[in-house]
Parts: sequence; structure tokens; C-alpha cells
Amino acid sequence: MLVREILRVKGGALYTTTPGQKLPAVIDAMAELDVGSLVVMDEGRMVGIVTFREVIKAMQAGNPELQVSDFMVADPVTAFPDMEANSLRRLMIEKHSRYLPVLEQGQLLGVISFLDVAKAVLEEQTLENTLLKNYIKNWPEEARS
Repeated sequence: MLVREILRVKGGALYTTTPGQKLPAVIDAMAELDVGSLVVMDEGRMVGIVTFREVIKAMQAGNPELQVSDFMVADPVTAFPDMEANSLRRLMIEKHSRYLPVLEQGQLLGVISFLDVAKAVLEEQTLENTLLKNYIKNWPEEARS
């Protein structure tokens, strides 16, 4: 399974913020949208990502006036659409990243979460199991002997 297929199943929703957004607005947006990350965009290009991890660290600092640019991950690790799901999982584990932006020729296609990957793999395995059970169930009688 490819990252492109996971994005297709997930859908095209993309949630963003700007470098100048203040911490309380980011918290409100993430809670309202029920998302764990926001891509930071500046003049039409991705400049970073904010996840729950960065928000928690920013909250710990105790300064609600912090701007996204103060606590975002600049130049985050990214994935590409033709990457295999197993390579993606390995990358996410190695880099300790639960959310990876997906880029193709510099264009942001979406964000893949570890949950998205787990769902896609589960669906793929369920389909394979169903097909295998069907194949075994319909195995010709003469081949069983």
C-alpha cells in the first residue's frame, strides 16, 4: 500500500495555521477540528507543523502570547506519495513523528497520522483475509484430495 492510497482513503481535508497565530487560537482550532496537527503555511508554502506535543510544551512555558513561529517544528520530516506504507511506518517510528506532511514536488498533498496508517493497514489485512477465506472455501474438491 502506498501513501497516495492512504491519503485517498483518508480524504482531502487539510488544516492549517499561520506563523503569527497565537497559542490560544491554535488550541481552540485543534480542539474544534478534533485534529492532532496543523500545518503552518506562510505565503502559500509549508514552513512547519504544530502537533499536540509542541502545544503542550508551549503551554508549559506559560506564555499565552507565544506565536506559532515560536513553538512549531520548522522543516518537519515529510513523506512522499509513492512511499510504501511499511517505509512510512518505519520513518514515523525512527523520527518519533505521529504526523507527517506529504509533499509531491514541493506541493502539500495532506498530512498522514500514525492512526491513518494503522487504519489503512487494518483495512488492507481485512480485505486480504476475506479474499483468502473465499479462495480456500471455493477450492476445487479434486484439489483437496
